[in-house]
Amino acid sequence: MGQPVPEFGKFLESLRGSLSLREAARKSGLSHAYIRDLELERNRSTNDRITPSPDTLQKLSVAYGYPYTELMIKAGHLSNGDVVTGSQGAKADIDLNEVRFIEIGMKEIVYHSENLDTTLSVDSLLDFSSFLDKLEEYGFRKMDTDLYVSFNHVRKYDERRGKLYFDEEGKGAHVTISALRQKKYHDLLVRHVANNTNKSLEFSFGKNGKSQLAHIIEDNV
Repeated sequence: MGQPVPEFGKFLESLRGSLSLREAARKSGLSHAYIRDLELERNRSTNDRITPSPDTLQKLSVAYGYPYTELMIKAGHLSNGDVVTGSQGAKADIDLNEVRFIEIGMKEIVYHSENLDTTLSVDSLLDFSSFLDKLEEYGFRKMDTDLYVSFNHVRKYDERRGKLYFDEEGKGAHVTISALRQKKYHDLLVRHVANNTNKSLEFSFGKNGKSQLAHIIEDNV
């Protein structure tokens, strides 16, 4: 853990540059009020001092086109000595095809596979934005602020409880997702579960005549 640069909020404001707060909000997915609070380094409702989380910094990094690692250092989440470069960074390579879900903390990333959990430091990543892009290429979707799940490994989807299982019986490892994420990814999840378990899908037709995905019905022959 390092020390934030003096007047980090003003530094964030300088990165925003000519962008309006609402433009910055649109590009980052954060609220314009929260971005302004970060620039002032305090919550204007409570007057409490605030510090952006690594997830918030990642969003600002993408919005402002500024390196994530550098932003983490300036915010005090990392020190220069924490950053892994060159061949050391290559040691952090993991086969994402084997990973079921990933939890991203402030300092660590935990990769959960069937028989092994691997923990690496966040600073082992040379480019966090590229890392997130790579996750999507491998079928991962963001289920929470710090949770990414590989839909290629989900074999049971419990809609009522909002749980995703990695075995068909629903007795093994699982993750819980919010109602908002269920609504967003429902059809995609059902399709992936059907594909991962060699099942068929049943469709219904709405009043407008368009087909709607219903549920999984039987094994493919």
